[in-house]
Amino acid sequence: MKKIFLVFCLTFISTAFVFADTITMAINHFVVKENPFAKDEVAIVATDTLGNIRENVNGVFSFTMNGFQEELNFDKGTAFYRHKIERSTFIYAKHQNDSGTHGILYYVYKHDDKLTPLHISWILLLAIPCALILLAYMFKRFIIFAVIIFAIFVFFNYHHGLSIPTFFESIIDGLKNIF
Repeated sequence: MKKIFLVFCLTFISTAFVFADTITMAINHFVVKENPFAKDEVAIVATDTLGNIRENVNGVFSFTMNGFQEELNFDKGTAFYRHKIERSTFIYAKHQNDSGTHGILYYVYKHDDKLTPLHISWILLLAIPCALILLAYMFKRFIIFAVIIFAIFVFFNYHHGLSIPTFFESIIDGLKNIF
């Protein structure tokens, strides 16, 4: 009886080790980089919290890129977004998984034959209009100047592909990640 109990316990413990080795493939952090293999394209790279590439991420993951649903095929932590970027633009990449929604806003600056993705923080998106409102409130003479700068800010964002809903969605996602 003791031998059967011992075999049963060893079998149970060994199956616990087998299941403990499985890794859930969830992408919680990612960055947008220039695609080194194609001209005028970007790549989505799955990273950890320190910014290191997670090479164990493989498979097809669903992303929303600028409001359009895309199925990105990750191989060794990298997926290629197969849409040509013809001019500087905003890219809002969002991924939803079991741990929540993760969205990042990038401004992809195109110069010469290179693309330079710049991460745009939601704090910056919120700070610019708030600073303009604060300046207009504090200095009544600068109301017209603040309105002109705000109009230029809105026109620049809209002209480069950042719509008002995406603007607010980026800020709301940033606020959600704080809590």
